Amino acid sequence: MKITDFLKEDCVLIPVKNRDKKGAVSELLDLLKERKYIKDSQDILDSVMEREKLGSTGIGQGIAVPHTKTDQIENLVGAVGISNDGISFDALDGEPVYIIFLILAPTKSIGLHLKALAKIARLLKDKTFRNALRKATLPSEVIKIIQEDEEKLSLTTP
Repeated sequence: MKITDFLKEDCVLIPVKNRDKKGAVSELLDLLKERKYIKDSQDILDSVMEREKLGSTGIGQGIAVPHTKTDQIENLVGAVGISNDGISFDALDGEPVYIIFLILAPTKSIGLHLKALAKIARLLKDKTFRNALRKATLPSEVIKIIQEDEEKLSLTTP
């Protein structure tokens, strides 16, 4: 599985305007609704925010990976938002979030979103990769950066 299998260029938002967690996630969900990937953004927002009550998906180093399952989709769907100003996300390190990867998985899938989260986490460990994403100004740049890093990783991973 590649991130670009479930993350399309039309699901990249630059810049995210909201500076709070709920508002930023809502912006990404509105984008997915506008692009017809989902029907009801409020229902999914409620689910994501319930998940956040269990513990923040702001994993540190300026990154958040909110996720949930929904019966509105048949396949994994992703969205990325880049914030210039930082988002208050209750991140584990207490720092603002600048990169949000939103992952939606079908309700019936088992472990699919966990594989996606692992892929994203592996890429985001790389500071150069994170910095490149933060500097991106166009959705096409974000996708290109992800594709290049995935190719690099596939060459080094047996």
